Amino acid sequence: MHKDITIYDLARELDLSAATVSRALKDHPAINKNTKKRIVEKAEEMGYRSNNFASNLRKQKSHTIGVIVHELNSNFITSVLAGIEKITTIANYDLIIGHSSELASKEIANANNLFHKRVDGLIAALAFDTDNMDHYEPFFERNIPVVFFDRVEEGSKGTKVIIDNYKAGFQATQHLIDQGCKRIMHITSNLKRNVYAQRYKGYLAALKENNIPFDESLLIVNDLKKETCIASAHEIASMKPLPDGIFTTNDLTAALSIQVLKERGIRVPEDIAVVGFNNDTISIIIEPKLTTINYPGMDIGEMAATHLVKQLQGSNGTNNTSSIVLKSELIIRESSLKKDKAKK
Repeated sequence: MHKDITIYDLARELDLSAATVSRALKDHPAINKNTKKRIVEKAEEMGYRSNNFASNLRKQKSHTIGVIVHELNSNFITSVLAGIEKITTIANYDLIIGHSSELASKEIANANNLFHKRVDGLIAALAFDTDNMDHYEPFFERNIPVVFFDRVEEGSKGTKVIIDNYKAGFQATQHLIDQGCKRIMHITSNLKRNVYAQRYKGYLAALKENNIPFDESLLIVNDLKKETCIASAHEIASMKPLPDGIFTTNDLTAALSIQVLKERGIRVPEDIAVVGFNNDTISIIIEPKLTTINYPGMDIGEMAATHLVKQLQGSNGTNNTSSIVLKSELIIRESSLKKDKAKK
């Protein structure tokens, strides 16, 4: 196990006084710019963590857990945070929450900031464009436990708390096929991310099992932002022939699609059946109510926090690479029930 690097270690390496190193790390104006640069670079190289919790230094514990999320305007993320907070409060840990706004650069900055704030552990979900895990290495090197949830890098270090996205994607697509759909549009996002890649693979597997050839024109990959999804829905409404089913990778996209299709005179589910993902509140507000996959955010948060706390208390090892798979389920509502509509 690595011991924490101190300013005295940096001073010895650089042949400078500890006072100079300390002032440079606090960005003191009296320190020469080039000297400051040398000190900061050496601090990063040696893995120095600034001490923001001096009162806890002797115990080497901050009783703080860092959380990195990729967005905040999501019912799913709000539920996950509620689950995390429930468990960490009982265990007497405070939370520091960082928000990456779907940018790897902000995720890296958040990870570095939380490392320097000396958090005891970290819970994180990856941004859209995160393509390596280097910014988590300082945590692993110091045996600081890390638990990833939802957006994870399969095969990486750290515990992962996920659902079976492949199975969920298969179920959603199979349900549409069972309703008689044969031209099923799939709206998803960055296929490098595990959640979208696995749902897409499930979609493809259901098509294959039912001898329905994959049509590339029925795949839309976008950033899932409101404006983009509205534009995609207009694109779908103009297709000839129309798809007869849509499986989207989140509920907001599904709800926006329903709204646009109805505005364009296309009936849901009679003309196009729609299935979403997450079981967000919007799924029961939109008309018709949305068939979706229930993704239990509260349970995900509770499980992630429980495993992190166990690792911090030494009862579950640190930095293991196990995956914990929670159950999801298809919730069938009016937006996909073509057969019921056909009977009336």
